[in-house]
Amino acid sequence: MTALQAVASTRLYRMIADQIAARIKAGDFPAGGRLPAERELAEQLQVSRASVREALIALEIEGYVEVRVGTGVFVNAMREDGHYQEAPQAPAPADGADIGPFDLLETRLLIEPECAALAAQKASPAQIAAIRAAHEGMSLTESPSEHDRAFHSAIGAACGNAALAAAISHIWHLSTLSPVFHRLEEHFVTTKVWSEAQQEHERILAAIVDRDPIRARHAMHDHLVGILARLREDFGNVGIR
Repeated sequence: MTALQAVASTRLYRMIADQIAARIKAGDFPAGGRLPAERELAEQLQVSRASVREALIALEIEGYVEVRVGTGVFVNAMREDGHYQEAPQAPAPADGADIGPFDLLETRLLIEPECAALAAQKASPAQIAAIRAAHEGMSLTESPSEHDRAFHSAIGAACGNAALAAAISHIWHLSTLSPVFHRLEEHFVTTKVWSEAQQEHERILAAIVDRDPIRARHAMHDHLVGILARLREDFGNVGIR
């Protein structure tokens, strides 16, 4: 009897990246030239612009293209050995690293607003103090991402539901594994973005302190929608950092 073959679970953005890479290798997109705009690629491929964005970031990590924020995405030249130069400082792939950033953020959008609402109802004074400390730490460090994660994790811990808190922790863990997520943040998470996020955190914290679950839910929802919007800015239309 012939053995069944393993079925690969290929993410959509990976399939898009492979298709564009094949066209680069075939010379359809010449070295030094600019790739079509995200909107045009999305229309040609009949996929979302978010999936195209993830694919372009993956191609940058693999060395096929160079992303120039505010200008566009340009094709790199092939090396003499027939390979493309890998982008520097790309995190090594790991288990779960093929999950796209927007999938992760959209999952957070499904669960974190309700978690914030529960925290407004159930958080102890010590848990609220931990949320406040993480929020205040964002403005006191050159590594605000660590305090950002601490802020959201503290809200998860304060929701009174261990399964929900564990789910949030796991999603954040998957984010840390994703090289695409890391590179996306490098391009689009600027000082201005962190300032906006801190203001959004302030509104979430205030709602939890006031024991207002409806306001906390809406504040968290608006924060995560804001993150998605900021990361979906077109490469060619984003201002200089």
